[in-house]
Amino acid sequence: MNLGDKLRSLRSIEGSLRGLGRPMTQSEVVEAMKTEVGRGLSQAYLSQIENGARPHMTNTSRELLAKFFRVYPGFLVDDPAGYSRELQSELRMEDATVDSWLHAGVNQFSGDPELERALLSIAEDRDSRGALLLLGEILRAPGLADRLAEVLRPSAHGPMDNLQPPSSRN
Repeated sequence: MNLGDKLRSLRSIEGSLRGLGRPMTQSEVVEAMKTEVGRGLSQAYLSQIENGARPHMTNTSRELLAKFFRVYPGFLVDDPAGYSRELQSELRMEDATVDSWLHAGVNQFSGDPELERALLSIAEDRDSRGALLLLGEILRAPGLADRLAEVLRPSAHGPMDNLQPPSSRN
């Protein structure tokens, strides 16, 4: 995936997280950056990056975009030629092991229906290993889990309330 594709994808995710039901426009990103980060880029500069007219950006621009989208600055580069996110054959074996482990967890946590359902959803995913790795990245990104919980579970008392085991809830 090239940098432009990544930025378009991030605009789409951010629009969804903000409840827009559509990708944020470049202009909306520019204005939101100024408000939320205190500095921004021009819409023309963002357009040039997305369209490939400007194949490289300054470190300062990369850090501003990373801060706004809450991603690691190293994510905001073109992927190397030949890079593939598809599972390799040896990873398919690991995925089967992960699925077995998850199914065992489903049985072990049958007293917690929400956790049981979550583990089963991951186990039945086509790429359960990738789903767990994604979950790890979400939890490492400061505040992202809370933001996603607000969007996906708006009826919860607090963003992470329903994500706690039943015994630890108030």
